[in-house]
Amino acid sequence: MGSTNMSYVNPKTVTLIGIPGLEHVQFWFGFPFLGVCLMALLGNIFLLITIPSERSLHQPMYIFLAVLAVTDLGLCVAIAPKMLAIFWFGSCSMAFDACLTQLFFIHALQGMESGILLAMAFDRYVAICDPLRHTAILTPLFLVQMVLMMAIRATVLVGILPILLTRVHLFQSVVILHCYCEHMAVVKLAAEDVRINKSYGLFVAFAILGFDMIFVFISYILIFWAVFHLPQKEARLKAFNTCTCHIVIFLEFYILAFFSFFSHRFGHVSSYSHILLSTIYLLVPPALNPIVYGMKTKEIHRRLIRFVF
Repeated sequence: MGSTNMSYVNPKTVTLIGIPGLEHVQFWFGFPFLGVCLMALLGNIFLLITIPSERSLHQPMYIFLAVLAVTDLGLCVAIAPKMLAIFWFGSCSMAFDACLTQLFFIHALQGMESGILLAMAFDRYVAICDPLRHTAILTPLFLVQMVLMMAIRATVLVGILPILLTRVHLFQSVVILHCYCEHMAVVKLAAEDVRINKSYGLFVAFAILGFDMIFVFISYILIFWAVFHLPQKEARLKAFNTCTCHIVIFLEFYILAFFSFFSHRFGHVSSYSHILLSTIYLLVPPALNPIVYGMKTKEIHRRLIRFVF
């Protein structure tokens, strides 16, 4: 790694400091984050065991939930080991290539999670607005195609982010004010013109999160319109009840996602507040998703009781 006038040319390593301003207490933050990660790991592994083994769960919504569980496990594995090593052992150094790899997996898995939430909204739309054609539309082949399309979209769009960063050679610092490698946190280290990186990062965010959120909203507007026009109150409540799990997961994901996104680029919140919230945004939904569906789905709830007792 060369340095010129306090700048760094093609750095080989970067330093992640954890939570800036809270370095003296971040050791203790590791324990609740470990608890959240263990909840996410155990809960999502339980879903991946339960869904294939329960024949009644072989439906599009639960197939998408299984894919969401895989995505959530990937996020925990991508973030937690290095973050906890920083908090507990002061292992702050990280190879620059490893940082870009972590950046890719975190943002690609975020994009995949957003796509699966859109697919789940589409499933609920067809189930409520066109129930007679639900099985005909959401065939096994269609489900595979949809999941592959979401995976390819996230991989291709996010994959360009680290490629663009490899074209940056001059950095003003190698100290990342974060506990994991995040795109804008790395871009802010550059001592060159990085307008392309920033503009493309915005494009990816809106092309994935923005696009998905708009179409999820449209799906639910159509769903609510159909539900409120059902003649019987019991039918309305039953139809709405099938959507509550997805609505809760959708709200927790997108509210935290957009707060994290806009505060990093345009906000004036403190560094430690932003980093804590962005870490919560990535780790809490994977822990809550199995709980939400476990409480609302009788088959999963029953299987959990049998497993525990």
